[in-house]
Amino acid sequence: MTQPTSEKMSTKTVLVCQSKACRKLGAAKVLAVFLAHSVPEVTVIGSTCLGQCGNGPMVLIEPEHIWYDRVNPDEVPAVIERHLKNDKPVLTMLYAKFHPKLK
Repeated sequence: MTQPTSEKMSTKTVLVCQSKACRKLGAAKVLAVFLAHSVPEVTVIGSTCLGQCGNGPMVLIEPEHIWYDRVNPDEVPAVIERHLKNDKPVLTMLYAKFHPKLK
């Protein structure tokens, strides 16, 4: 089934881990900030465990497969402005396990 042309499809998806470990570290607040500052063509969802327990709150941006760890709600506006709106990942916030050469 094709989508009507008047509806734009998301170009990016933001997954914010909502597992027990991440929620203990403030993931619900991180998700709330992303949801409060919607960006056209970006879908934000609370995800199940992203498999990086102990490093959260974890945020994964798809389709680029860019990971952010230990995200604080106060840092979300920087991710929105730089990464989601201007396609420039916030290098100082990247998860070194998956982006060791970018930090």
